Amino acid sequence: MGSGCASGSRAAHRGARTRARAVGDIFDAPLSGVAEALRAREVSACELVEEALGRHGRHGERLDAYKHFDEKGARSAALAADAMLADGSAGPLCGIPISVKDLYGVAGMPTFAGTARQLPDRWSEDAWLVGRLRAQGAVFVGKTHTVELAYGAVGINPHWKTPWNPWDAGEHRIPGGSSCGAGVSLWEGSAMVALGSDTGGSIRIPASMTGTVGHKTTGGRWPTDGVVPLSSTLDTVGALTRSVADSAYFFGALDAGWENPLAFLEECEERVESGLRIALPHCTIWGDCQADIGVVLARSLVELEAAGHQVSGVDGSLLDRAEHLYMQGGMPGAECTAFLERDLPGWLDILHPTVGDRLATAPGMTSARYAETVSERNQMIASTGELFDQCDVLALPTAMITPPTVAACRDMETYVSTNAAALRPTCAIGMLGLCSVTVPVGLDEAGMPVGLQMVAPGGADELALAAALVVEQQLGAPADRLGTPPGLA
Repeated sequence: MGSGCASGSRAAHRGARTRARAVGDIFDAPLSGVAEALRAREVSACELVEEALGRHGRHGERLDAYKHFDEKGARSAALAADAMLADGSAGPLCGIPISVKDLYGVAGMPTFAGTARQLPDRWSEDAWLVGRLRAQGAVFVGKTHTVELAYGAVGINPHWKTPWNPWDAGEHRIPGGSSCGAGVSLWEGSAMVALGSDTGGSIRIPASMTGTVGHKTTGGRWPTDGVVPLSSTLDTVGALTRSVADSAYFFGALDAGWENPLAFLEECEERVESGLRIALPHCTIWGDCQADIGVVLARSLVELEAAGHQVSGVDGSLLDRAEHLYMQGGMPGAECTAFLERDLPGWLDILHPTVGDRLATAPGMTSARYAETVSERNQMIASTGELFDQCDVLALPTAMITPPTVAACRDMETYVSTNAAALRPTCAIGMLGLCSVTVPVGLDEAGMPVGLQMVAPGGADELALAAALVVEQQLGAPADRLGTPPGLA
């Protein structure tokens, strides 16, 4: 492959445009197909990285997905991945370009966690999930923007840049938060997988608003070690991907219960054949959903029912109660403030008012309000079995509003109302200890993506992914269902 990634790529491409097209085709294939091509030597990790870097070069300046982009590190990691592929030590995700939310520690990269100041060096050591991926030979291309301390669902960061949602070429619309650069990095083409974190919806909201897939893992399923915490109780780690098939492959490659992505994909395929029992909760989340978004979601459920899957109703008042508790109980704010006071003294003083003012009103960890929130949450979790008595999964909107423009959200009243509306369909899932996957199912009247959320019981991440794969296989993968974002034209 030559003395380096770039020289190896030039040698591979020299005088052969058909080869260049083949690399692009492989890059756009499902993760399982990319992994197969790497092992069959149809493409090298170096060639995939050069493709990713080239796409970043075409779209990166406009889309602003990254806080830190590491071309040199990516090329070096790709060389190491090719060596692993050659000696047989490669893991399932070897050679796969991955972006990382700037909340995770990554060795050799700075961590700001969306704040105005770089965090101490210990936050630049590999987080648990990063270490798992590095051991498999994955290639980290850079750190994507996040909302400051992940405390917000809108996706705006006044300290740095707010990524451009590619589904509107003319207006700068919010990408959703707090993993605001993650979904954008996937459409940009610089990454095949985007690591994010999800407390109240921070993977699923940006996935829905950018037309990608997002998996909120069950709390405690994967360690959050090495990720700057928002809520020690509710934080989860996971990824946004280009398709549900990719999400299932990613999960199967990393989860201790599987570590075999092809076997896990097979397991999910069996669920597609056996049919699915879907319940629509009767709750204000559905009732208050924007009308045109509701139409898109209803149409997708009709398609699923026509394909032989059962769609029924269930009392969803527990979801409404959990949403209210998340919004009013103050758990994330209390736990974030406690972390900052203990581990990052001085950081509370440098926070932007969009985050700092809200943390200032959070209850203390020793307050009666916090204790009551914890107690009420535990009682609710004990009742979640009732939601699934007659169904496999629940169906909910992932985002109930069209992403507004960044300019509109500079008004604090608009920002606060948008943040609350963005959180409403997703925050109850973590409060109840459940897991879910959001799948793009269409576009609203403004041409922005609409996500359908498949919700499964806590610990049943396999079921949530299998249900989402049912949706994808019946309705089409995101690129087929939605088309190409106009912002990439």
